[in-house]
Amino acid sequence: MSETAIPYMVKPHPVTGIPNGKLGIWLFLASEVMLFGALFSSYVLIRTGMPHWPPEGGLSSEVLNVPLGTFNTAVLITSSITMVLAWASCKMGSLPKFKMWMGATVFLALVFLVVKYFEYSDKFHHEHFPSHDNFYAIYFVLTGLHGLHIVGGIIVNTFLLTAGSKMWQTDPEHFTNRVENAGLYWHFVDLVWIFLFPSLYLL
Repeated sequence: MSETAIPYMVKPHPVTGIPNGKLGIWLFLASEVMLFGALFSSYVLIRTGMPHWPPEGGLSSEVLNVPLGTFNTAVLITSSITMVLAWASCKMGSLPKFKMWMGATVFLALVFLVVKYFEYSDKFHHEHFPSHDNFYAIYFVLTGLHGLHIVGGIIVNTFLLTAGSKMWQTDPEHFTNRVENAGLYWHFVDLVWIFLFPSLYLL
């Protein structure tokens, strides 16, 4: 795909100073900030209006599985590191190293989802559904929406790892930009979890 067909996909746009792809992902992430910001604001309003949190009594750390949540936090932080290394490998011109680090990123994302599956299964086993009370409604909405974003990241990163990597042969700079844009999304998803974990599990 040439610069003539779609300009400024590799070179910075003279107005914005960044490639159009990066501008697009930043605008998308701005909308995501508004989405999660609205949900976090609702959570704060509901929680401050409740005499007890969780409603059944006790502490959040006694209701939710803090060790699993901590493990998943470490998994996502590590996946951000592997994502950066995948992009750095492209910048250094090594497709095999890119595939190794991107494969690690996808694997860690799948680990996160597997751990979340066991968390959800335990809640469902004890008949704790979103309809149980406000605490579980908030927990499932926030973590469920975040999980959907993890799935979206897996799809994009898997594409770049497999069929999408063919662009490396014809336009490595454009491909590197795509990896960078996917990385920006992935770091955002990780950052959301870093806010979710203490808010839901610890406070």
